[in-house]
Amino acid sequence: MKRVNWVLVLLILVGFVIGGFIGTYFDGTFLNYGQSFGLSSPLILDLGFFVLTFGLTIHITIASVIGVVISLAVYRFIR
Repeated sequence: MKRVNWVLVLLILVGFVIGGFIGTYFDGTFLNYGQSFGLSSPLILDLGFFVLTFGLTIHITIASVIGVVISLAVYRFIR
């Protein structure tokens, strides 16, 4: 079984978060242009004694893609 490099996964997630912050800071520019996909309404499983709600929406913008590219460059630099 292949080992997962957790540093790479963590850096990619940080890149998405920082890119999201940059995209919201420069609202109205091309950096905030993107696509959302996922569940439009949450999925609810009600068993009477246990209620489980599941919902997931992902919003990818140009700024988040730039953040991921920068995080990959940082990974190559520290590796």
